[in-house]
Amino acid sequence: MLTITDLHASVGDKPILKGLSLHVPAGEIHAIMGPNGAGKSTLANVLGGKPGYEVTGGSVAFRGQDLLALDPHERAAAGLFLGFQYPVEIPGVSNVQFLREALNAQRKSRGEEPLSGGEFLKLAKEKAGLLKMDMEMLKRQVNVGFSGGEKKRAEMVQMGILDPAFAVLDETDSGLDIDALRIVGAGINAIMRSPDKGVLLITHYQRLLDVVRPDKVSILAGGRIVETGGPELALRLEAEGYDSVMA
Repeated sequence: MLTITDLHASVGDKPILKGLSLHVPAGEIHAIMGPNGAGKSTLANVLGGKPGYEVTGGSVAFRGQDLLALDPHERAAAGLFLGFQYPVEIPGVSNVQFLREALNAQRKSRGEEPLSGGEFLKLAKEKAGLLKMDMEMLKRQVNVGFSGGEKKRAEMVQMGILDPAFAVLDETDSGLDIDALRIVGAGINAIMRSPDKGVLLITHYQRLLDVVRPDKVSILAGGRIVETGGPELALRLEAEGYDSVMA
């Protein structure tokens, strides 16, 4: 589903990704772990098409398409979802308005009919229920006045409504307490664990993986994938730290 081959990328004049290769097939949740500054968020932003990140080499194939040739909105329409480490606030725009416009824009790009207001609200209520979020929260401005945990839960509701084929989740567990972590992890499982979907889950900690239970775990260090294994690799990292495992 997603194949990254010898990817090189820079921010400004500083090389960050230095020959990163990774394959995530359909039906797989693949966790990426690594020390600070390893390039995890850069990888997520490059895949999402965020401005300011220059790809200097390599390729990314997504569902048979050249992902790097697509604009960010085209990547979203093709089925890619990017969950941010720090979700942004959008004053003056309600979550309901934002999500209905986003979903119908994607449906239009696929040649599908837009959802009516009633159809959308029914869908939004269903997905909000998965994340134990009251619909009143979705009527508020996007992330304005939300706590860190509420922002992450709202973002998972967005993912549920947009129903992507592949999700890149950048430290979704950041800022979550124990209860919110379980809710968000269960939401990821409910929305994305499917034979025809895939997830690249970037995290620092084992605690989210206890809920989501990835199929594979890779260590990203120095801009490259240096080791890939099963879920036991994350347990080794938790117990021994990066220096010990990579040595």
